[in-house]
Amino acid sequence: MTAASATLLAACGQAGQADGGSGGGGDADGGTTEISMWTHSAGNPAELEVYEQIIADFNGSQDDYEVVMESFPQGAYNDAVVAGAAAGDLPCLLDMDGPIVPNWAWAGYIQPLGIDEGIIDSLLPTAVGRYQDEVYSAGYWDAALSIFARESVLTENGIRIPTTDEPWTLEEFDAALVTLQGAGYETPLDIGAEDAGEWWPYAYSPMLQSAGGDLIDRDTFLTADGALNGPEAVEFFEWFQSAFERGLASDAGTIGNEEFNNDEVALSYTGVWNALGSLEAAGDDLLILPPPDFGNGPKIGGASWQWGISAECADADGARAYLEFSFQDEYIAAFADKQVVIPATKGAEELSEMFGEGDPLQPFVELSQLYALERPPTPAYAVISSVFERAGKDIMNGADVQSTLDQAVQEIDANIESNDGYGF
Repeated sequence: MTAASATLLAACGQAGQADGGSGGGGDADGGTTEISMWTHSAGNPAELEVYEQIIADFNGSQDDYEVVMESFPQGAYNDAVVAGAAAGDLPCLLDMDGPIVPNWAWAGYIQPLGIDEGIIDSLLPTAVGRYQDEVYSAGYWDAALSIFARESVLTENGIRIPTTDEPWTLEEFDAALVTLQGAGYETPLDIGAEDAGEWWPYAYSPMLQSAGGDLIDRDTFLTADGALNGPEAVEFFEWFQSAFERGLASDAGTIGNEEFNNDEVALSYTGVWNALGSLEAAGDDLLILPPPDFGNGPKIGGASWQWGISAECADADGARAYLEFSFQDEYIAAFADKQVVIPATKGAEELSEMFGEGDPLQPFVELSQLYALERPPTPAYAVISSVFERAGKDIMNGADVQSTLDQAVQEIDANIESNDGYGF
């Protein structure tokens, strides 16, 4: 998820419920009903190509419905959705980033998805969006983070190559960074801290969760106290801060994976979307490694863009018919290969040219299946995300860890209380 998506999260956290209804263009004479569809993908021709194929195939397969897509640049999608919700003029079908789903469900933007349970059961758990245990969205793919390394660099420096069965402990990870710094890598780890917005909770809250903390108490979703400011969280952020103080990590790099590809850093904490460039740069020397275990098992962020049906859609049956048609393995595999994302079904994984057994990006499938954890499924996430980013950056820059986390908890809890617990 990008910085633009974080803006969308924040904006939708403030939006109210939409009144009225439209979303579909029914034919009074009993002819074909138009199903409107919005996507954020105008700047992504590879993704749009697959949508256009699905829509053409669906429209040609029956005479009851015609799906009509309108695509927005991701930066403009925010304004379009917020304005559409306020005016009661959302389309029937719309895509949304996974963490925003509970907020939109709570605000009344979207309705329960209601598609075939067999489809839902076939998907990666993080490709399904829920609020209050009700399914509101589903997606064709997910993404995953890992540690990129060169096998030759680790071997030359006597560093054990971690596996999913035996990942690095925090002590091993820290020692490896110190060793690599001594070997000539001034900043051995590209941790991505120069990025902004949703990257921060997506990338670093899994480390916090691996250490035993969290963004919120997931038993109640009513407070962050004890989860975000407890001893486990403090211990993690003290290490996080020290990594920057010792020069093991930095926020002075470039967004992307350029430093690793140029062998300017030894390790890169990055995602599947950067894998092809690193494969080209490092070839067979590239290792796609599990994240370190900070004490409670490795964790990575889960949930990417998904599809839902607006609450005001007048032709929800048609929208569901389209979605059920679209979740064919061949389409999901096409999304995976054209966008370099993890296919959400086993069948699509096998059809994929990149993610099947023995394919170069297959390790990401395993990492997603083993370690992916959705960001907290609460409408409060819009606020949690921005508060966590600010606190993390303050700590990176030297702020007192405990007091910074305590302040973050106060802000999150105040928002939850002011919204009557968001339905929990």
